[in-house]
Amino acid sequence: MKEKFMRMVFLIAACASIMCVLLICLFIFANGLPAIVKIGPLNFLAGMRWRPGSNLYGIAPMILGSIYVTAGAILVGAPLGVLTAAFMAHFCPKRAYKILSPAISLLAGIPSIVYGFFGLVVMVPAARVMFGGSGKSMATTSVILGIMILPTIVTVSEAAIRAVPDYYYEGALALGATHERAVFFVMLPAAKSGVLASLILGVGRAIGETMAVIMVAGNQPIVPKSPFNGLRTLTANIVLEMGYATDLHREALISTAAVLFVFILIINCLFSLLKSRIPS
Repeated sequence: MKEKFMRMVFLIAACASIMCVLLICLFIFANGLPAIVKIGPLNFLAGMRWRPGSNLYGIAPMILGSIYVTAGAILVGAPLGVLTAAFMAHFCPKRAYKILSPAISLLAGIPSIVYGFFGLVVMVPAARVMFGGSGKSMATTSVILGIMILPTIVTVSEAAIRAVPDYYYEGALALGATHERAVFFVMLPAAKSGVLASLILGVGRAIGETMAVIMVAGNQPIVPKSPFNGLRTLTANIVLEMGYATDLHREALISTAAVLFVFILIINCLFSLLKSRIPS
């Protein structure tokens, strides 16, 4: 009876979690799709002007802005995170590991507003001095997001690398490989599924980040012509204007959330397809 009761408890908890996701999807699409129909799918998704006062609701600059900063964050965070994970798993001395491991975990617990404040008072002035302009740009945002996704990539990648059986490493050494070659050409490729999973989580963190992006991106609803121009992401667009939006403007912001939701689903599906095509 106890086992049956606990089985029902677990089933109810799982169903409740699924229902929460379904209700969120229902709310977003039920409130967002009518606005897309009113504005026009092409005008909404491909429009280059976002001017609510003139009834212009084109989110193409925000879509491109989200893609640009997410790609930049992966370019910054992925190599650094994977190499750090390899170091932590096979090169780091035990004494140093006791210090570095909690430090990396601490990075994951820092609020995003703190990262944004660091970018605002340190990185933005540095970028202003080195590259000119206001300093609030796509490049600055990408670096901040790359730092923010590091703990996720390092933690998950390290766990994946450590999960590879030791006989892979021992076999490589027996064939004459050095320690470095055994790690980078045997252990890392064997852990590719876990490393790819860490990148998926990193992309989700980067594309969904809001507060840090608002503080360093410049929040200009235009397509940046260079990495040192300001931009606006989908999440920032929602947060900046939802507080005072009404009528069609508010519906357009909810539609932006629906587009962001679909965007994340597409990215996850592409990563899953890529993962399935990688030979084990």
